[in-house]
Amino acid sequence: MNAIRSRLSNFTADIPPTYWFLWLGILINRLGSFVIPFLTIYLTSQRGISVSQAALTVSLFGAGSFFSQVVGGELTDRLGRRPVMLLSLFIAPIAMIALGFAESLSMIAICTTILGFFTDLYRPALGAATADLVPPSARIRAFGYQNWAVNFGFSLAAILAGLLARYNYLYLFVGDALTTLLFGLIVYMRIPETRPAEASQNTEVPFRERARQIGREKLLLVFSGLALFVGIIYMQGYVTLPIAMQANGLSPTDYGFAISVNSILIVLTSIQVSHMAGKWHRFGVMSLAVLFLGAGFGLNAWAQTLSFYVFSVMVWTLGEIMAGAVAPAIIADLSPVELRGAFQGIFGAAWGLAAFVGPLAGGWVYEHWGGNTLWIGCFLIGSFLAMGYLLMSVPAKRQREQASAQSS
Repeated sequence: MNAIRSRLSNFTADIPPTYWFLWLGILINRLGSFVIPFLTIYLTSQRGISVSQAALTVSLFGAGSFFSQVVGGELTDRLGRRPVMLLSLFIAPIAMIALGFAESLSMIAICTTILGFFTDLYRPALGAATADLVPPSARIRAFGYQNWAVNFGFSLAAILAGLLARYNYLYLFVGDALTTLLFGLIVYMRIPETRPAEASQNTEVPFRERARQIGREKLLLVFSGLALFVGIIYMQGYVTLPIAMQANGLSPTDYGFAISVNSILIVLTSIQVSHMAGKWHRFGVMSLAVLFLGAGFGLNAWAQTLSFYVFSVMVWTLGEIMAGAVAPAIIADLSPVELRGAFQGIFGAAWGLAAFVGPLAGGWVYEHWGGNTLWIGCFLIGSFLAMGYLLMSVPAKRQREQASAQSS
């Protein structure tokens, strides 16, 4: 019993109870992530839309998500964390249901864009609230636990969505809307405003001045720029990897099995990895993470069998686990308290842009230069990114020391 209590104490150390309500909301919300993974299939099979039109429509979700990160970050700093989360989590279900009933292509496109905007509007507020609640020493663990909840919920959601789709696709939209609404109710009933008092005093600063201040944050811009390329590499796992496996004579079922290893490995190991990563140098972990990411995709240049593809997925998944816990913690460390929302928003926007650019860039390279060129390119980019993160550690350490000296 004492051993269990000791483990539980290590698990929850320095993490306040309010955080766990946020974590529970994330888990419930991701358990209902039904619509987006099946949206292309739904549009082509149920609405009679062509594959190219469906792909373009789905990309509108990414476009809405990209803009919501920037807007959500600004609103988070001006209005507070709680109002932005409530706005997102109460309006997104309405957009979700509207999309389920939309029939014309134009209305589906409008609803998809609105859904993309409000679905991800809460993310900068969530990141800022986590930074508000959790001290720096525990942030890697806190963001790692959230990453675990996202992937555990998503892995079950894929199974549930497949079952629901057998009966009626509308159930996907209703179920997704209900779980998002439940997250909103948790925030409404259990999450107070977490914005620190010193941040509240800067809400009247004109947007232009805040933009100039962010423009002077070179570490943020460089880190987010590197994140864009990390995201482009990562997106190949869901765009060009299934094409490459098919070219080697493997079936969609084989791809489904290989990519399921990603979620399984995250669920089984991310908590332990987050605990270990919390004891290591943050930028060193990021460097190691992108090396694993690049190497994992680089191995695909020699992959021909399902077992080899599964091994490559395992390698880049280890990089994803480390980066998923450490990257948002670094952003939280770098951000001044009055710009926490904006920093999280810009970092999130980089990933949103990667979701749009990654498929286009990867598909073009694969089509014109071949799969081997794409996979070796992923490895080379990952290696350059690793060096970039190591180089960033020096000015980041200097900035922390200066901030500590000023506060004392």
